[in-house]
Amino acid sequence: MADHSLYKKAGVDIDAGNRAVKLIEKHVASTVRPEVLGGIGGFSGLFALDIGRYREPVLVSGSDGVGTKLKIAQMLGKHDTVGIDLVAMCVNDILVCGAEPLFFLDYVACGRLLPELVEEIVKGVAAGCREAGCALIGGETAEMPDFYPPGEYDLAGFAVGAVERGEILDGSGIRAGDVLIGLPSSGVHSNGFSLVRHILRGCGLSLSDPFPATGRTLGEELLTPTRIYVKTILELRKKPVAPAIKGAAHITGGGLTENTTRVLPEGLGVVIRRGAWPVPPVFRFLQEKGQVTTEEMYRVFNMGIGFVVIVEKDRAGDVLLALQELGEEPFVIGSVREGSGVDYIDDLRR
Repeated sequence: MADHSLYKKAGVDIDAGNRAVKLIEKHVASTVRPEVLGGIGGFSGLFALDIGRYREPVLVSGSDGVGTKLKIAQMLGKHDTVGIDLVAMCVNDILVCGAEPLFFLDYVACGRLLPELVEEIVKGVAAGCREAGCALIGGETAEMPDFYPPGEYDLAGFAVGAVERGEILDGSGIRAGDVLIGLPSSGVHSNGFSLVRHILRGCGLSLSDPFPATGRTLGEELLTPTRIYVKTILELRKKPVAPAIKGAAHITGGGLTENTTRVLPEGLGVVIRRGAWPVPPVFRFLQEKGQVTTEEMYRVFNMGIGFVVIVEKDRAGDVLLALQELGEEPFVIGSVREGSGVDYIDDLRR
């Protein structure tokens, strides 16, 4: 047997990598779809697209990471939920086009490979894949000594989905007067954590401090996984109201200010009615502690709305009812107007 002791002294443990693969096998297996060919451990993942399901399939891809929310996980030593964030950030993006996520790959980079840590991370990735209905068909774990400090790691993810060409949500049919319907977020999701950590440092706050609004610690509140909207949106598109849906937006970096306009045709903007939905207490907390302006809050964070569908005005009530039947609590948060950009109106009814 070859002696890898010198490579191990250099900081890379091949045996640890092999053990990590063994530990994650059961988590990967829990995400398998019928189209998956083979198992993990090869050079690539195989997925046989069931072309009988489609007339004219279009593949949709997306890639993202978790960002500096990972710092919170690493400080708390809790690694089993950031994988859910990773999946959510990718599959929610391709969902905007109306695509069903089919398969997912992950990339874990660390300074020192600890098999049990990798298992915790991938356990979360698998949970996210099950929630999104996609298969985890492969990935990469890279041990990079001297590049990442001890105890730190980074994550990236890659999702591929499919949609009928004639059913792509591209926003081209959006017109002035159309309605924005928002779906609640689970909290901060996975954006804006550089500002979050800046606020915590400036106020001398600890992640172990209580967060009275929810009865959890501040760290637990901030680690709440990003919501995955796949099942809701795909089911909504099977309902009779589907033709009324003209576009969608995943509220990520840039908040409501940047993301609600990304799918609009040229010459259109939106009006958003602040106060038309309940803002989770974590955002009020961050704004007050950091003395952040309301304008910046809405440009950095989702402020309680994680996904938006843009619908025909005359069918908005039907879409709201359909979402409620799916167990959602949707809110009419604004409308499309002539012009450009975002105007905010303070709605005092709530």
